[in-house]
Amino acid sequence: MSTMEASRASTVRLETIVSLAKRRGFVYPGSEIYGGLANTWDYGPLGAELKRNIKNAWWEYFIQRREDMVGLDGGILLHPRVWEASGHVEEFNDPLVDCRRCKSRFRADTLIEERLGQPTEGLSLDDMTRLIQESNLACPVCAARDWTPVRKFNLMFRTFIGPVEEQSTPVYLRPETAQAIFVNFKQVVQTSRVKIPFGIGQIGKAFRNEITPGNFIFRLLEFEQMEIEYFIRPETWEAYFDHWLEEMARFLRWIGFKPDRLRTREHGPQELSHYSKKTIDFEYLFPFGWKELCGLAYRTDYDLRRHQEYSGEDLTYFDQERNERYIPHVIEPTMGVERLMLALLCDAYDEEPAVDVNGNPYTRVVLRFNPRIAPYKAAVLPLMRKPELVEVAKEVARELRQYFRIEYDETQSIGRRYRRQDEIGTPYCITIDYQTLEDRTVTIRDRDTMQQDRVAINDLVEEIEKRLRSA
Repeated sequence: MSTMEASRASTVRLETIVSLAKRRGFVYPGSEIYGGLANTWDYGPLGAELKRNIKNAWWEYFIQRREDMVGLDGGILLHPRVWEASGHVEEFNDPLVDCRRCKSRFRADTLIEERLGQPTEGLSLDDMTRLIQESNLACPVCAARDWTPVRKFNLMFRTFIGPVEEQSTPVYLRPETAQAIFVNFKQVVQTSRVKIPFGIGQIGKAFRNEITPGNFIFRLLEFEQMEIEYFIRPETWEAYFDHWLEEMARFLRWIGFKPDRLRTREHGPQELSHYSKKTIDFEYLFPFGWKELCGLAYRTDYDLRRHQEYSGEDLTYFDQERNERYIPHVIEPTMGVERLMLALLCDAYDEEPAVDVNGNPYTRVVLRFNPRIAPYKAAVLPLMRKPELVEVAKEVARELRQYFRIEYDETQSIGRRYRRQDEIGTPYCITIDYQTLEDRTVTIRDRDTMQQDRVAINDLVEEIEKRLRSA
């Protein structure tokens, strides 16, 4: 990492984001009253709103606005043969190594890269075993140097359908959402009358038994994917790959990402997934360095061809215009909701010196979310907790709730309430004061500029909508 990159990465510490997320109700540790469950998280009131806004923005941008897209909501549990056909039973593995003394388990590639500073692309399991042994690598937990050989570890969670485990059918919690799209491809074509090129998009839960999840909500056991399978003629894949690469970049800018914290990286030949001919990741400069944010893959006809082979169903597509039948190829843009959420929290976080109404300096903490993904679009605040002001403020809040997700707050001083709304990323604060009682106008305070404008109550909805459209 260059000096400039290191400086950008250290703009905010991960510990700061974790603390704010818990304190303000974005993310809570899972099962905390029972001592917690490692690497599980719950999403509080603000986190639930932020996640919903990210998903809504994705759906609007990629599904709603395009004439060549349809949606799907596939099941979490699929027939076990699905995962045999997809290659996940054989290929969906991480390299696992154990410390024989303390029994701690690690991803061997991560251990080598972080502890030895050596790339692991293209290394076999035997290569990694030999490298760990020859380097005399110490266990990060107990400092022992006694390791098992590196072996494959399948990342799928296994469960059973049936009342008695011994007599039940083993199934897997899906590790990705894509396969539900592929197994429903034929039905979608028949019922939706779509024509190639077209895409099927969905948002849904996925589960991976990660060896070393961590960095807060960056890598999770349970997460949500926003995924598209875009079906094309084989010879057109390069043009559509470039198209979707640009579309993903536009979307990231549209929801507010700063361009200087984003970059793309193409996977090397040894790094490609078993189904991919070409993969490019969008990487974000997290507090812990450049890491994958989302990705674009050219899956060829691998999935439909394999499902056709394993199921015996004809999954070819008949092109009426060309009078030919073929198995479509697939371009796959995929994004993780929680990883986007973490990156947006890091990207939006800002601190700046400020002075309160009494002239006292303080550090102003602001989440500069793009308004379209901010948890609350506005906060309604009576200047003081006086009945006449509270009555009008609640009236305004009731009206705005018909159009926007808002918060109402009448506790503490107006300055403290402004600071709280800044810290949770609310773009606009609407204050009801004594002038409101005289002329039915209120002030709108802009989060980023702190400028206050006077607006008639009857014009509030239109004014907020105008500001949201221009964001």
